[in-house]
Amino acid sequence: MKKAMLDQNFVAENRSLVEEGLRQRGGKVDDLLAAVARICELNAERKKLVHEGDTLRHESKELSANIAAAMKAKDPQGETLKVRSKELKEREKEVARRQAEVEKELDLLLLTLPNLPHKDAIRGGPEANTPRRTWGTRKTFDFEPKEHMALCEKLGIVDLQGRGVKVAGSGFVLWRALGAKLERALVNWMLDLHVREHGYLEVSPPFVVNTETMTGTGQLPKFDEELYKIERDGLWLIPTAEVPVTNLHADEIIPQGDLPITYCAYTPCFRREAGAAGKMTRGLRRVHQFDKVELVRLVRPETSDEEHRKLLSHCTRVLELLGLEHRVLELASGDTGFSAARCYDLECWAPASKEWLEVSSVSTFTDFQARRAGKNGIRFRDENQKTRLVHTLNGSGVACPRVVLCLLETYQKKDGSVEIPDVLRPYMGGIDAIR
Repeated sequence: MKKAMLDQNFVAENRSLVEEGLRQRGGKVDDLLAAVARICELNAERKKLVHEGDTLRHESKELSANIAAAMKAKDPQGETLKVRSKELKEREKEVARRQAEVEKELDLLLLTLPNLPHKDAIRGGPEANTPRRTWGTRKTFDFEPKEHMALCEKLGIVDLQGRGVKVAGSGFVLWRALGAKLERALVNWMLDLHVREHGYLEVSPPFVVNTETMTGTGQLPKFDEELYKIERDGLWLIPTAEVPVTNLHADEIIPQGDLPITYCAYTPCFRREAGAAGKMTRGLRRVHQFDKVELVRLVRPETSDEEHRKLLSHCTRVLELLGLEHRVLELASGDTGFSAARCYDLECWAPASKEWLEVSSVSTFTDFQARRAGKNGIRFRDENQKTRLVHTLNGSGVACPRVVLCLLETYQKKDGSVEIPDVLRPYMGGIDAIR
């Protein structure tokens, strides 16, 4: 059974702290508080069972020696001792069975508890989300700019309603011609940037994972309805490269000199987006399959906050080099994802649509994911040879569809063409515009 970030002893010994953290996160607080109460109850029972089991085994061991001595001496008391020994063994089995039941229920309940907010996280719900900085100048036009869907149709670069839907259904798009080339150029350029300028190791992970891996990063059991499952094989299509890449070191003890470990990876991402509807599902805003470059960092706990700021700078660098107006939005505790302790969203401005669109989330998970990964977590050995859990962080560096949307709307020209940003032109074979 998986382990969760908040183990039973931590919850029981810090109940008020845990309950306050859950209140700050909002959502179905009553359900979470009921889970905490049940965890404390079960943990107390577990401790009693462990103590009783130890006592029974100690008594049984002593009894075995006494039985052997009595039988050797042909003492009639030996038969009485045998009866008692049998009773002890039966009770020991009963205690072990109940202990297994209690621990199973504990593990399942612990997996439902989200990470606690970072000590410096903003308190409140979505209304408390705070813009921290904005980069770039608001784009103006001397003509009426077109939204991205009209540009896609006019230029023939994305089939939003036709063949992609035909072969897969609503929410799947077909990139074509220079649209497909632009998407590929964006991915290749971002990978090169993060490897050459930011020092990440590029990996290409599987696009499917098992249930244990999906549970390790916190997607399961919380987001079961939003994931695509391959029932026959017990595998899941990944919603983000974060899932396989973070779990690469599950059940390992990393030498302390090897930290930080930093990976970047391109993968397609698959999300049902259950319940999504309305304006945000139009065009490239929200699709069921999209390409993304992800950054993952495994770090020492004491450097975690500094590493979060560094990761944020790597993600914003992408948008700066593309010349896209964007802002850094710090999310309040009540709007932060299940596994994250603190999160920044990067939002790009779409000048024709006149809206901010999230293109990246940059999160620190403290030891929440590291504790859940595998049977024994992701650990490192420090200078004192003590094993400790690493802290995990990740950020999109970045997701493609909405960035392409913003590129199209930002770089469009009066004649209907779209200029290619300088950094992408070498990856586009020298093409300077889509016409």
